[in-house]
Amino acid sequence: MLIGELAEATGASPRALRHYERHGLLDSRRAHNGYRIYDERSVGRVRNIRHLLAAGLTLDDVRTFLPCLDGDVAAAPPAPAGVRVALDRLAVLDARIAAQTAVRDRLAAALRAAGTAVPDA
Repeated sequence: MLIGELAEATGASPRALRHYERHGLLDSRRAHNGYRIYDERSVGRVRNIRHLLAAGLTLDDVRTFLPCLDGDVAAAPPAPAGVRVALDRLAVLDARIAAQTAVRDRLAAALRAAGTAVPDA
């Protein structure tokens, strides 16, 4: 299937598909005219990549799941390496949320000190 067909089947943009390929998460072969040709298993692979990205993982994190990207990632029992990656990513997200909450609290305090009503968080 061509890149446009894969994009339509998965909801990913052609640009995202090329990006996944550059990061070694997706394979294609080239037709004589240079077009990318994907096999049918690419549909499941892209859906799994998108599932993992939507869960908050990065493309580097997703690379850990390469051995199982062609299966049903959402229904498979978690592997120890995958759990480690997810826990590490969760810790990063928690730290970012804490940092953003602290910035918000400082800004809200400054606005209150200036006599401005601030909505509750």
